[in-house]
Amino acid sequence: MAEPAQVVPSSPPSKPSAPQSARAKAALRPDLSTLAGIALALSGIIGGLVLEKGSIQDIAQTTAAMIVLGGTFGAVLVTNPLPIVLRAFRGLGAVFFERASPASSLIEQLIYFAGKARKNGIVSLETEAGSIADPFFKKALNLAVDGTDLQELRKMMEVDMILGEQSLEAEAKVWEAAGGYSPTIGIIGAVLGLIQVMKHLEDIKEVGHGIAVAFVATVYGVGAANIFFLPAANKLRARMREATVIKEMILEGVVGIVEGLNPTLIRMKVEAFDPHPAKPAKAKAAAPEKGKAEKGPQPVAGGGKP
Repeated sequence: MAEPAQVVPSSPPSKPSAPQSARAKAALRPDLSTLAGIALALSGIIGGLVLEKGSIQDIAQTTAAMIVLGGTFGAVLVTNPLPIVLRAFRGLGAVFFERASPASSLIEQLIYFAGKARKNGIVSLETEAGSIADPFFKKALNLAVDGTDLQELRKMMEVDMILGEQSLEAEAKVWEAAGGYSPTIGIIGAVLGLIQVMKHLEDIKEVGHGIAVAFVATVYGVGAANIFFLPAANKLRARMREATVIKEMILEGVVGIVEGLNPTLIRMKVEAFDPHPAKPAKAKAAAPEKGKAEKGPQPVAGGGKP
């Protein structure tokens, strides 16, 4: 007699997990606007020099660069505390690289948490909160899970946002200060060059060449300020504003979860904060079917009224 076939119990369906894309930090990618802007500015300046029958050797002066950069960063160190200056140099990568906007993935994670909290209660998010990569999001959700009063939660996170803005603003001011000092240091370099020229007034050809070389420091100072230092400060401020908008979106989403709002309403609220919303697909107009008139109702057979 054949043995009955053993029934293998099916594995239980896996529980839905939070979107994985929101757990990992967004990958860095080159900021094309920064790279293209610097390349375009340098191409325009050097191209104009070449068209005026000049050469790159005319502005390639190591001593002028040493005077401008050394004097500028020396003045920056006098203006700002050393930890802020070091932090500004470490944060300079945000000028040349940008992170893909995490807004869409964060929105999906907020909606997932809202649905889970609505079904099982907000305490069920305790294990999920530990896997969140964004520190602001993680802190806000942990406070919500711990039962922090809603007004107190909002105040604490708003203080966190203000302190973050102040930190990034201090870094931007370092490069703004460099942009303010650089042209003046360039003038100092030009004056130093003219002093050396005045020592050799007996040779008029050497005087002309020396004056041309002396003004290279001014070109370096003004160029560095307006091509890099000041634009870098403004780019860091733009990054700061975008990060603040993302934090406001997270805070509103967490507050909606605490209030028990419908996930659909939370989505409608937080999607307004997305700095790079997806463009809606254009609906194609349906072509009229063959054999049907495009205008007016069809007459009823027999001449009666429709």
